[in-house]
Amino acid sequence: MSDLEEIRQLAYRYALAVDSRDLETLVSLFVDDVRVGRDGIGRAALRADFERQLHAVGATILHVTNHIIDLDGADAARGTVYCRGEIELGEQWIHQAILYLDTYARRDGKWLFVRRIHKLWYGAAVAINPRSQPPAEWPRSQIGRGTLPEEWATWRDFWKKS
Repeated sequence: MSDLEEIRQLAYRYALAVDSRDLETLVSLFVDDVRVGRDGIGRAALRADFERQLHAVGATILHVTNHIIDLDGADAARGTVYCRGEIELGEQWIHQAILYLDTYARRDGKWLFVRRIHKLWYGAAVAINPRSQPPAEWPRSQIGRGTLPEEWATWRDFWKKS
């Protein structure tokens, strides 16, 4: 069971790292010889690819839900992960239903992603971009814009480098 929980934590850590734009943590979740696209290999190539992808959107909120894991041996596994995404795309706010098809490997005693294939069920714009609201000033008000993701230092650093 500890292998399954460690693998589950990969999906959770991935979501938090994406949402907070913590690229160091994000790339550390993958094997060091990860393939990136057709020609890229390694964490540096992966970091550049994530940086490109994440600069194309604003705030993201990834909700990891169902996670099925099949162990294929002592150091190999596959997973199917359902995810609900909320994504700021310019002035729009998008809801997505996502399915990740994962391959995992244990390297030096630690479970990592070998590959993560992103499949989309759908993406739909909602009527209002919640981040365009005035501040909620929580707990005074439950309605309005909160303090995340700008509260994360990694988020601020990510956008400073742009």
